Amino acid sequence: MRVLIVTVGSRGDVAPFTGLGRCLRKAGHEVVLAAHPPFAGLVGACGLDYRPLPGDPRELILARDRASSPEEARAATKAFLDGLADGVATVVADGADLVLTPFGAAPFSLTAGAAFGVPVLGSYLVPAFATGEFPPPGAPSADDLGAAGNLAAGRAALGRAEGLYAGAVARMRDRLGVPAGTPPPQLAGIRPVFHGVSPLVVPRPADWPERVEMTGYWWPARPHGWRPPAELVDFLRAGPPPVFVGFGSMAPGQGERLSALVAAAVRRAGVRAVVQAGWAGLSGGGEQILAIGEVPHDWLFPRTAAVVHHAGAGTTAAGLRAGVPAVPVPVMADQPFWAARLHRLGVAPRPLPFRDLTAEALGTAIAACLGDDAHRRRAARLARGLATEDGAAAVLAHIESAR
Repeated sequence: MRVLIVTVGSRGDVAPFTGLGRCLRKAGHEVVLAAHPPFAGLVGACGLDYRPLPGDPRELILARDRASSPEEARAATKAFLDGLADGVATVVADGADLVLTPFGAAPFSLTAGAAFGVPVLGSYLVPAFATGEFPPPGAPSADDLGAAGNLAAGRAALGRAEGLYAGAVARMRDRLGVPAGTPPPQLAGIRPVFHGVSPLVVPRPADWPERVEMTGYWWPARPHGWRPPAELVDFLRAGPPPVFVGFGSMAPGQGERLSALVAAAVRRAGVRAVVQAGWAGLSGGGEQILAIGEVPHDWLFPRTAAVVHHAGAGTTAAGLRAGVPAVPVPVMADQPFWAARLHRLGVAPRPLPFRDLTAEALGTAIAACLGDDAHRRRAARLARGLATEDGAAAVLAHIESAR
């Protein structure tokens, strides 16, 4: 079967699909992964065929930050979404028997699938259906609102997402010649949907619709031939396990400020640190701090004492897999949800919101995380449970049954 995976966003939105794609390919399927151009190298290094999708999310963030008016920011978003819609239509039209789509690409994947007669399977990285059991990722607050409040917030979040894409989807439908009377696809109506999330971390809500499942994580593939940089190996050997610090795709352009803040926090906590540049461009040096570029988290995190991160879905999962405690510093979107989940699981202290980040607060949080051995014990126990799961197997089984 020719399987097309369409994903949009940052590295964390791409990496899990390299593992899922490699699993499908090993089973004999033809797999193509479509993503933004900055991730062509990652996809190819993991042994998968790549197709480009227009746009660079980092450039969109910077363009919106530089915009001189709300109208200019909206125009940048409109151009990005319209280009993305065209790109999704192109890769679907190139030929596929099945499209796998995460939530962020779903409106365009569903539209293109309907136009070209290709079935679409939801492959989500974040819980995306309304439930009374917890507030939706991306809600203004990660606090439990009660069953009725959580359900209402979830439905409102789905409505906002459809509203964000509505204009671009309408223009896409016009370009593809979709008959005017045809109702647009509904995000809440897509079936089946597999969430690449462990039920040990987020149990499947009992009030979710049928054929909406939690499969377990889809672990990123490690690039073929990858070897750790010698300076990183030497740094790890030179002292006790360091703390990892990285904010992924957050805070582009804030590297200088954040680097100084992190260095002061590390000194305050009395630890060593490996600092990952990310989109912010973090840097550092000296005997206590090593700055690095992209390194597979499945290799690095088990060699650390704790991970300080923005609580993106992928980084959260990688830390749990490694069995190390976390210091979550959520910035936006679904990150407060994952940060609250880490705290609720007992593997992290109370989240430190990025807006409240100071050297003193971060240093205190790191010390609190490392000073409570219960965090590490719980993290290790959860990691053992995650090791028994095979999240890709459920997706593969569905595809095999559809042959």
